[in-house]
Amino acid sequence: MPHDPPTFDEVYAAHYTGLTVQLYAYFGDRQEAQDVAQEAFCRALARWSAVAEYDDPAGWIRRVAWNLAVSRWRRARTALNFLRRERHEEPLADGPSSEWVALVAALAELPATQRRAMVLHYLGDQPVAEIAAREGVAVGTVKSWLHRARTTLAGRLGVKHV
Repeated sequence: MPHDPPTFDEVYAAHYTGLTVQLYAYFGDRQEAQDVAQEAFCRALARWSAVAEYDDPAGWIRRVAWNLAVSRWRRARTALNFLRRERHEEPLADGPSSEWVALVAALAELPATQRRAMVLHYLGDQPVAEIAAREGVAVGTVKSWLHRARTTLAGRLGVKHV
């Protein structure tokens, strides 16, 4: 006697939560469990016309989810083993100098157009013409922004403006 295969929505509603709980117990991470369960259901949906005809569509989804879970666990274990072989100590990096902190603070007080021009020109190595094109203004306007910004920064940072 032929049977009507279950719909994807029926199988999802009946089995998603249980599968996620199983995977959560395996991973110990709810997000990881949800990701794997979703991936298994996505793979089932992509070929639902065939999966729906299986004797146990939910079993197929469960098997796919567990295969994915084991693969992720193996990848994570391999990555962890690699990291264990690497140096354990990260070299200490110096923090920003007091001059850099003062410069960033002074830049933050400039008008946005002047600050953007300074950053693009001096830190981004962009020519004045390129900044002008990007901002949609004349080259002279960018030069004016840069001049005003340098003058303001020199006063705030206590350096002689050249």
